[in-house]
Amino acid sequence: MTRRLQIVLLIVFGLIWFSNLEYRKLVNPDEGRYAEIPREMVASGDWTTPRLNDIKYFEKPALQYWATAAAYTLFGEHQWTARLWSALTGLLGVLMVYFTGRRLFSATAGWNAALVLGSSLLYVLIGHVNTLDMGVSFLLSAAVCAFCLAQSEPADIRKRRRWMLAAWAALALAVLSKGLIGLVLPGAALVIYILVERDWRLADRLHLVSGLSLFFLITVPWFVAVSLANPEFARFFFIHEHFERFLTKAHGRYQPPYYFIPVLLAGMLPWTITLVDALARAWKRQPERNFQVQRFLLLWAAVVLVFFSASSSKLVSYILPMFPALALLIGARLPQLSARALAWQTLPAALAGIAVLAFMPGIERYASREVPAELFRDYAVWLIAAAALQIAGTAVCGWLAWRDRAAAALAVLAATGLVFAQLVLSGHESLSTANSAYHIAQKIKPELKPGMPFYSVNTYDQSLQFYLRRSTTMVVYKDELGFGIEQEPGKFIPDFASFEKTWNAEPEALALMSRDAYEMFRAKGLPMRLVARDTRRIVVARHPAANP
Repeated sequence: MTRRLQIVLLIVFGLIWFSNLEYRKLVNPDEGRYAEIPREMVASGDWTTPRLNDIKYFEKPALQYWATAAAYTLFGEHQWTARLWSALTGLLGVLMVYFTGRRLFSATAGWNAALVLGSSLLYVLIGHVNTLDMGVSFLLSAAVCAFCLAQSEPADIRKRRRWMLAAWAALALAVLSKGLIGLVLPGAALVIYILVERDWRLADRLHLVSGLSLFFLITVPWFVAVSLANPEFARFFFIHEHFERFLTKAHGRYQPPYYFIPVLLAGMLPWTITLVDALARAWKRQPERNFQVQRFLLLWAAVVLVFFSASSSKLVSYILPMFPALALLIGARLPQLSARALAWQTLPAALAGIAVLAFMPGIERYASREVPAELFRDYAVWLIAAAALQIAGTAVCGWLAWRDRAAAALAVLAATGLVFAQLVLSGHESLSTANSAYHIAQKIKPELKPGMPFYSVNTYDQSLQFYLRRSTTMVVYKDELGFGIEQEPGKFIPDFASFEKTWNAEPEALALMSRDAYEMFRAKGLPMRLVARDTRRIVVARHPAANP
């Protein structure tokens, strides 16, 4: 494959990668939350203290909030700018493994690694969703790649120092993105590698003094500033959000220890079998190398998997930092495969497409009062198209591989995986009337006047505030805003009786209510007029005409 063709394919990849960022409405809860916090930063001008719904929110550091707020400032507040940081860091991750693979292994291995990462199911999905996981995954992986490049330049001290400083800077930004895991996970992988390899001199090649100085120069200013402005920050962030989240079930995300194994196998599609093949050979020592780069990449992936498997708080996206390292290992293994081996290793991708088709007749069983069956039927059309593409693309890949056209086969398989994931994502828009507040926000806007009180009664919709460009007053319901409410109780109404008194005193107001709260207030004769409702939400108005 010529360099010119590779450049053309990378451009096409980028166009497909960014193609649907605006198409889909923001989905609750994460996308709404991480779109709203930077919106409030821009609106208030306070880029030090993160706020969600105008309440202090200290669960995560501020790097991604700053990046998204900058995107809002430059390009406006849109769905695509809310997702831009995830998509951009996802694309940069693909380019990063391309560059790193070329330097560590070969030009072919680098290209293969980029194909693998840019088409792995979980990586593509998370790269198009507004969460913190893609950003921190890119930064952690950038640190790992820079470290590997530094240790692979033993004869050039200046190059090694530059790469190590780049690694330290990436670690600092990872800490600013999602906290102490940005230092703990790479540190654990490094210590284990030194012990396994008995490479005691490696510590001397880390440039600890200059590296730590750069690390603290990047991280300390914001942590000091936010702590000075909010004395309660340090304990909540470092104790509650790290140790209590890891050791307890306080966040309600407990899953069994083996939870991430099926996530990894499914998330690496269409490269799952090749992953197993590559991992089986990654531990083999390479005598010509002083630094065993494949061993380190394998240890890094294992540390991420074991750490989050041991945690009492688990989400699918937590193991994403494994994927760039695994893509490098697969990229290095692919040129060694025979045509027949490559052909049969693509089989799981076709089986996944067949499984999706087999699953479609029963998709309506996941319907509920909140997400009606007709929405799932609309989504099924997209899933069927994606599955058919997956099966056809895998068949073409197998045929090309059998004819010993490996480069074309891999390109087809990667393109199929990327488009499959994009179709799954785009089709999810079929569920947006239930999973996003966009549609009901359009019904509310004609009723909403500047300065009009707006209450969230016994519920909270993460994306509503972004689409209305304003916050709401919480009533009874706290959830993840509980700590912030404790710091600013005047912004919260603690019980229904207090809300009724406040509501009756308002000349005009709006309220978002849960179904149960609405039925209770309607039975009590609270003066209100129905403004809008959907399968999850009810919005009422207090107008002069509604007075008793």
